Amino acid sequence: MAGLRWRLSTAASRHVRERTAVYHTPRPARYTARRGLRLFRRRPAHAVAEDITYIRARSVAEAVSQLSGGGALLMAGGTDLPESLRLEGARTSKVVDISGIAELRGFTPTPDGGLRIGALTSLTDLAASPVVRERYVALARAAESVNPPVARERGTLGGNVCQRPRCWYLRSGATCIRHGGDLCLAADGENKYHGIIGSDACHMVHPSDIAPALVALEGRARSMGPAGLRVTPFGEFFLPPGRSLVRENILGPADVLTDVLLPPVPPGWRSTYRRVSEAGTDYALASVAATMLIVEGRIVQLTIVLGAAAPMPWRAVEAETVLLGHIPDLVAIAQAADAAMADAMPLAENRYKVGLFRALLIDSLAEVAGLRPQA
Repeated sequence: MAGLRWRLSTAASRHVRERTAVYHTPRPARYTARRGLRLFRRRPAHAVAEDITYIRARSVAEAVSQLSGGGALLMAGGTDLPESLRLEGARTSKVVDISGIAELRGFTPTPDGGLRIGALTSLTDLAASPVVRERYVALARAAESVNPPVARERGTLGGNVCQRPRCWYLRSGATCIRHGGDLCLAADGENKYHGIIGSDACHMVHPSDIAPALVALEGRARSMGPAGLRVTPFGEFFLPPGRSLVRENILGPADVLTDVLLPPVPPGWRSTYRRVSEAGTDYALASVAATMLIVEGRIVQLTIVLGAAAPMPWRAVEAETVLLGHIPDLVAIAQAADAAMADAMPLAENRYKVGLFRALLIDSLAEVAGLRPQA
């Protein structure tokens, strides 16, 4: 399909920003709006090319073909496009819009009794789906937690999972370890919202609400790229800083996340998602996704995943080990919460997260164990 040509003048850039930006990325107090703009203008890597070709792909194959040429950004719901252009604008010559590909929306039962969800399914539809609400409670709650409401309406399942980090140093154009520098500036800087686990090189946290739920539910990501179709468990989908400082997941520049595949639900299996957020902000300070299956009074299956704790959804294996095979009670659950936080290394301004996670873990595990009512 022939592309349209954008000339991103100051007025046009403002128009795109107003039409697509529904999230707010908090910044340190010293980054006033005006100073942040000056910093943005000084750094060539954050400049947006004046001419960007807009391609509205009619199929996944066309999208992959257009992305394969390099210098392209993928656009679905468009909620994060302005920030993506700020991060990648100087290297972007093309925006490939996949929002019109109908096959990437909706819900389909799978032959094994599970569920396939298209990556372009809106978070509003995801939260409202009777099948998701009945079988995959953690996913429905994660979708419901996304704010503001317009973000749920326009945001997509795939976009939420694949969104870029919201670290204010990275998004302000500072020369951090993810942007050509040698150090994570949050380590000794303003780090109220940063990570407490698995953050040796980079202290960002993965911003997605949906991602922890998909890892806990043992879902799989189906993607299409130049090498063909690939199916990846979400437990292997996200990349820690030790594997990549430029990507947060396994998708290459020409790969498209097409579907999410959820497994069948055994009788008695429960899941939940809980989070705590700060008043006036749209992102979790701490979140927990958990699933549990109890057979003959003992826990036989358990997954615990922390969100907003680490650069990727963090599997709390130590907490799982404490509970697996045991009869659930509040004492054991409190011990599991302590185990989950045993290796936490909070920074100067985010020590409060340890207590938040411990409380969320206790509430979430007590809920899936049937010891407390659902939230």
